[in-house]
Amino acid sequence: MLLPVSGREVTSAAPWCSRWREHQEAIAQLHGLWLAWADLTGPGSPMNGTANWHRDYLSPVMQLLRNPMGPFADCKPGSHRSREKPPVDALDPFGPSPPPAQR
Repeated sequence: MLLPVSGREVTSAAPWCSRWREHQEAIAQLHGLWLAWADLTGPGSPMNGTANWHRDYLSPVMQLLRNPMGPFADCKPGSHRSREKPPVDALDPFGPSPPPAQR
């Protein structure tokens, strides 16, 4: 339902990936969008819940996902390219603390 209603033409200025399910950032953002929809349109929700959802949730999430530097930036129509994940140092949370930074 989301793309037929809120999707716009795919361009380099507003990319989208047909394999969006393979982008973890997109999954996280769309999951939050779904939870906000359920909260704002479910039983007992305010009459303006849908309008608030569009303004406060849908528009910002779509701008983030379709940003030229966003999660789909390296994808083109018919071509998917996952971004490399940034490295994360493995620290033992129960081990000794790292030495304090030197000034």
